[in-house]
Amino acid sequence: MTTESKIDPIVEMVELIAKALVDNPEGVSVKSVDGDQVRVLELSVDQADLGKVIGKKGRTAKSIRILLGAAGVKHNKRFSLEILEP
Repeated sequence: MTTESKIDPIVEMVELIAKALVDNPEGVSVKSVDGDQVRVLELSVDQADLGKVIGKKGRTAKSIRILLGAAGVKHNKRFSLEILEP
């Protein structure tokens, strides 16, 4: 099995959380971009669901970022979440 065909558990985690929050789970996509120091996860959702993923005062997005930080400790890697506007 090559690494390209292997499902990334971090991407899958963010996608699962986002799909549970939104009204249109088909509009959720997560793209992983590897950098030198950090791995950036780009989350995009439908325009109508953007507020649900960000949350009041950004609390939901902050919670997802905290989970990524905890997962990063396990994987010895830093993760960053970028929520893209449609």
